[in-house]
Amino acid sequence: MVVGDESSVNDLWRTALGEIELSVGQANFAAWFKGTDLIDIQAGVVHIAVSNIFSKSQFEKKFNSLVLETLQKHRSDILSVRYVIKGSKPRKAASDTSPLMDAVRDHNSKKPSESPQRKTVSSGLNHRYTFNNFIVGSSNDLAYAACQAVAVNPGTKYNPLFLYGGVGLGKTHLAQAVGNEVVRKNPSAKVLYINSETFVNEFLDSIRFKKKGFSTKYREVDVLIVDDMQFIAGKEKTQEEFFHTFNALHQSNKQLIITSDKPPKNIPTLTERMRSRFEWGMTIDIQLPDFETRCAILDTKASESGVSVGRETIEYLANNIKTNIRELEGALNQLLAFAEMRNIEPDLQTAAGLLGNSRATRPSHLTPKQVVDRTAKHFQIEVTDIKSPKRDKYIVVPRQIAMYLLRSELHLSFPRIAGELGRKDHTTAIHSVEKIEKAIKLDFIIREQVAEIKEKLYV
Repeated sequence: MVVGDESSVNDLWRTALGEIELSVGQANFAAWFKGTDLIDIQAGVVHIAVSNIFSKSQFEKKFNSLVLETLQKHRSDILSVRYVIKGSKPRKAASDTSPLMDAVRDHNSKKPSESPQRKTVSSGLNHRYTFNNFIVGSSNDLAYAACQAVAVNPGTKYNPLFLYGGVGLGKTHLAQAVGNEVVRKNPSAKVLYINSETFVNEFLDSIRFKKKGFSTKYREVDVLIVDDMQFIAGKEKTQEEFFHTFNALHQSNKQLIITSDKPPKNIPTLTERMRSRFEWGMTIDIQLPDFETRCAILDTKASESGVSVGRETIEYLANNIKTNIRELEGALNQLLAFAEMRNIEPDLQTAAGLLGNSRATRPSHLTPKQVVDRTAKHFQIEVTDIKSPKRDKYIVVPRQIAMYLLRSELHLSFPRIAGELGRKDHTTAIHSVEKIEKAIKLDFIIREQVAEIKEKLYV
């Protein structure tokens, strides 16, 4: 039996898709959700049509929780979601006149613990983000260990926990993994995940429309997770409200977890008292994933999709996408979808063709001169200065970064690197590369500078 007319069903799915796009991002939304249709709702089961068997698998394994929770926000009678390939017919639910179904429905209606509405009392957490499916490497092992420690004893260790790093490096995954683990161990725990934009908007609404309960909502939780804190900078009244919320929770030994793309000291227009409080507990950097971690991420994601991808193909993707895990996963998804639609193996040749098409502007051959020129331009100094014997700090650091990039991007030998920078002794190149490698792990500014130059090298 279809619940509601066709128009209301279509409106429901359009509304849900609008919210889902904000959660998964434009790339994932375009790859998986565009072209899907909500066919009908039978006995609380939503049937959604997808394009092929691979899409069906992705929705069942990766997106089902998100889709179900989003739909349940708007329809309390929805119990589950089933995915069917376009052209096939969904299995019909038992008839309303079935005594067995009547008995089941009557029994379920008397069990408040299984009420769909109770399930939708949302913490904002995405249940797909767990410690089990987070790939640990040298770039994030400290953050991973700290998050596990917080999950065991929230509010007593590393409070607040401040995670920072570039886009797509796993900050949100780790922060939500803490929340999910806390709830798993203690189902009665009150965990709330929001992004800073939500906090800002709700605070403004509470002032504009005189809504009550705003402070209570945020100050009566056991764990508060705030994502993308950098967006609260510059908003003085909002910062003041969050300051009081922070103090109330911290004083009550409630856990705060905050993420940002910058450390507290580098967030512009953040008030000094907020900055000092963010640095009270543990501030941890999540760095760019190394080659082995990128390979492990690709291996895991391919396995989750039920597809075997050869090692050389995995290494090709890992070698060509170095700065963003989301971009890395997007390239893998594109490869798997392309291979599935054409009924071919996702091999190296196919990956090279797809990646080459998507990166037509990437230079086919990067030269040492391009690296040195780009580094000099970034720091607004002359190439002759980088190659000169000058020891001024404003020249030495760019010179060391240029040497590091010649080693990491072009894999040049140390004698060759020394020669490119006008040095006779290759031990200078060894020292420079080692110094920048250490600085990248400890100094946010150096790491950001190196990342920006890398990006410009491949544009």
